[in-house]
Amino acid sequence: MSLRHAVLGLLSSGPASGYDLLKIFELSLANVWPATQSQLYAELGRLADAGFVTVAAEGPRGRKEYAITDAGRAELRHWMTEVEPTPFNRSDMLLRVFFLGELDAEEARAYLRGRAEAADRRHRGLAELREVVAKGDDPLSVYGLMALEWGLRFAAVQRDWAAWAERELDRIRTPEDRREDQG
Repeated sequence: MSLRHAVLGLLSSGPASGYDLLKIFELSLANVWPATQSQLYAELGRLADAGFVTVAAEGPRGRKEYAITDAGRAELRHWMTEVEPTPFNRSDMLLRVFFLGELDAEEARAYLRGRAEAADRRHRGLAELREVVAKGDDPLSVYGLMALEWGLRFAAVQRDWAAWAERELDRIRTPEDRREDQG
C-alpha cells in the first residue's frame, strides 16, 4: 500500500483539505498506514502534479481543499483490482527472536515479555477506537472497522505468541544442564 493510494481512497469519499485528511488518517488509517503532516502534504502535491487530484477550493490562510479526479479514481481502481498487495515478509522483531540466544535468559524473557506488553497495549488502544468506529454506518466506517478488526486480531495473536515464546524458553538446556546429565 502506498500513501498515494491511501490519500486517493480518502478523497474518493469527497473533497477534503490536507488538515482534514490528516485528522482522518489519525482516526482511521494510523494503525494501517501512518503518515506525517509533511508526508501527506508532499503527496498531495505529487498527486496534483500527476493529475490525480485537483484543488477544488481555496480558503483563508492558503487552505486548499482537494478533490479526486477521474484519473485519480482510475488509478485507485487499478491499484485495488490489478496490483497484488505487498507480502508481509520482513520483521525486525522476529529477526531479533532468531538471535535471542545472544542474550542471557532473563534478557530474552524481558524481550518477549516486552513484545507481549506492547501487543497488549496496541490491542487495548484498538479496542477503544473500535467503540468509536463501530458507531458509523458510512462506507469508510464499515470498511475501517474491518481493517480495525484485523488489527485487533493481529495484536491478540502477537500478544499470545510472545507469551507462548517466553514459556518456550524453559525448554532450552544450557551446556551446564547437559554436563550435569552426563555426570
